[in-house]
Amino acid sequence: MKRKSGSTKSSRVSRLTATMQALLDSLRTKFPDAILATHVDAARAETSVSVAAARLLDIARYLHDAPEAAFDHLTDICSVDYPEGQLRFEVVYHLHSLPLRQRLRLKARITEDDPTIASVTGVWKGAEFLEREVYDMMGIHFSGHPDLRRILMPEDDPPPLSQTLL
Repeated sequence: MKRKSGSTKSSRVSRLTATMQALLDSLRTKFPDAILATHVDAARAETSVSVAAARLLDIARYLHDAPEAAFDHLTDICSVDYPEGQLRFEVVYHLHSLPLRQRLRLKARITEDDPTIASVTGVWKGAEFLEREVYDMMGIHFSGHPDLRRILMPEDDPPPLSQTLL
């Protein structure tokens, strides 16, 4: 099978980076107080956006509903424990725009004293079990979740992935 001429990986990466850069500019314009940092790794076609946790739900709705974003699929939710950090926990949302063929990593940091962040189940229905897993493994609460309860560990066990247990 022959490839079309002019269809190189570098041109696809450049196109992807330009499209993603336009989205990042749009996010900075619409949410100037909430976009804390962005990181684009053009070689891997990976983009990460760190946002203020208090504005996560607004940004998630925009990323899902806006035609220029169209992140219609939530691939995964995970979390990271930074034991020495003031904002100790980071919740990471892996988003995929099927129509635009883009991926985005959305990150929000929260404190150890109040490890709570808004649930995105109203934006992506598939978040229900993903948030429950993060709650179960890390002890992070998702406010507004329709059924936040443990699914992997016994009720009386502490969250096994929190670094405070080590």
